Amino acid sequence: MAKKIDLKDIVQDAFDTSIHQISGSDAAFLYAESPTSPMHIATLNIVEGSLKFEDFKEIVASKLHLVPKFRQRLLSVPMDLDYPYWVDDPNFDIDLHLNRIKLPDPSNWKTLRDLTSTLFSAPLDLRRPLWSMHFIEGIDEIAQVPKGSVAIVTKVHHVMIDGSSGVGIMGVLYDSDADGKQKKRSKPKPFNPEPLPDELSLLLKSGYGFLKNPFRIPKTIAETAYSFIKSKAAKKLSIQREFSSTKFPVPITIFNGTISAKRTWGTAILSFERINVLRKTMGGSINDVILAICAGALRRYLVEKEKLPLHPLVANVPISIRTEGSNHKMNNQIANMMIQLATHIADPLERLEYIQEQTMLGKSRHNTMGAKTLAKMADVVPFGLANLAAGLYSKYNIKDLHRPPFNVTITNVPGPRGLLYLNGHKVVSIFGLTPVVDGFGLIIAAFSYNGQVSITTTSDSKTMPDADVFSRYIRESANELEEQIKNLGKDKSDSKTVQQVKSKSGPFFTALKKYVKENPKEVKSAKGLYHMQLDLGDRTDGWELDFTKTVAVIKKKKNVDPKVLIEIEDENLFALYKGKLLLEELKIQGRIKITGTAASKAKFMKLLTAFLER
Repeated sequence: MAKKIDLKDIVQDAFDTSIHQISGSDAAFLYAESPTSPMHIATLNIVEGSLKFEDFKEIVASKLHLVPKFRQRLLSVPMDLDYPYWVDDPNFDIDLHLNRIKLPDPSNWKTLRDLTSTLFSAPLDLRRPLWSMHFIEGIDEIAQVPKGSVAIVTKVHHVMIDGSSGVGIMGVLYDSDADGKQKKRSKPKPFNPEPLPDELSLLLKSGYGFLKNPFRIPKTIAETAYSFIKSKAAKKLSIQREFSSTKFPVPITIFNGTISAKRTWGTAILSFERINVLRKTMGGSINDVILAICAGALRRYLVEKEKLPLHPLVANVPISIRTEGSNHKMNNQIANMMIQLATHIADPLERLEYIQEQTMLGKSRHNTMGAKTLAKMADVVPFGLANLAAGLYSKYNIKDLHRPPFNVTITNVPGPRGLLYLNGHKVVSIFGLTPVVDGFGLIIAAFSYNGQVSITTTSDSKTMPDADVFSRYIRESANELEEQIKNLGKDKSDSKTVQQVKSKSGPFFTALKKYVKENPKEVKSAKGLYHMQLDLGDRTDGWELDFTKTVAVIKKKKNVDPKVLIEIEDENLFALYKGKLLLEELKIQGRIKITGTAASKAKFMKLLTAFLER
């Protein structure tokens, strides 16, 4: 007898708010999946000492409730008429996601790298929650790692997270202190999955979403047009004016062909402080220095293979567009900017200066607004077309019919500053592996952890079979750039004509003093002691903002050791004051850094916003 259809239950399921649809930008990672391109990201964490698998399993099980998507899977809408939904997996079993293996002999770094490549090459099962962990025992022959240590390879599908939310997951699973063994571990919380929604209810839910916001597509088009017009006007007022007339060409390289299914990877570990010293000497950002180091390695690699193009390689540089209010969300919140890597320039210093100019332009208002608009556009692609387009692109080698939009992706994800622990065992190193696709067979991921920056290259056996050689070139490129900058510093110190750079931000503090004097209510609401540290390249200037008393005091201060610290380059603060840069874009780009409690940071940002909008 046929099952009776209960329309009441179907309609109720359609209006259920407990299941959430993936966004258009998340769906892009899902539809890009192919037999040669599994779209997951991974980390290889080396944990010191003999951690027991049973303890590891207990720890993961006890924290699963803190990462709800680890017990959810994707459910497709019939005929792929809309993006899939996240639903509880009624068949979830942790044993299907944890794997215990022993590192074969010889148990050294090369064997671990080869095993990790094999694990990373295998796709995740799209019918289950999209993650897995491999617990690898018997690491005995890796320098500076105690015998008997373990490695943990964690794979998570990119449809679920981006780099920043991946760091958030790491913070959940690992401890920030070494007392894990002494702490009483909480028991796993019971999992009571919601029943899977009916197919008809999913269709109704998708239709209701369209009816609820039928003007979503025209609204986004209107916003895109407004952004375009506004950016055109901005060009007449900004530094982009002289560069806007021509779009730089993207060369075709060996990194932009058809990829194979087998992954290759290598990593170079550099000191964060070492990179930071180079940044302070040359100005710019940490990211600029990392891009310059990678550019040097790319140039040498292509020169030795006699494949260096005349035009400079173009890098896709993802930037996070997360705000403080969205940090808890496990999804993709990234935009992209295109940077010429100056691989046509032999001199490392000239290459860095060229890249600094490129990133300054790329991070300007026009490109940031454009990236956000494109992110919105991803959510209004007509149903099913995104999936179809991704499949056709790969099937018919459409990449061969046009020049690539970029040659390589270089991403920089700030990780935990301090040590992480797992049941009292120290996490020695963390390496990030990232997916590659046809036409884009090389991605370089920089990840900072505990004073180190690991620059990990992921490719495939066809595009870059010798990824370990390229990693050596990264280390040598860093050495070469460092040597040049050191020599530059000696030349500067030997020259008597060098004059100290004068701060441009005096008018900002003068105007701020006047503002707080005329607005005592703002001082009261921002009560606290704040310090601003201005980077002038050759030195730093400190300012103290004392709002603890009725009358605010703003003055220069040499020794800066506050509870709330605002770090910003002098030129950026001046541009912010003059309205040439926006506060929000400086936050997005990481060019203003605020350290302190959440409440203190919120109070300061409220005051600063009110002052700038006065």
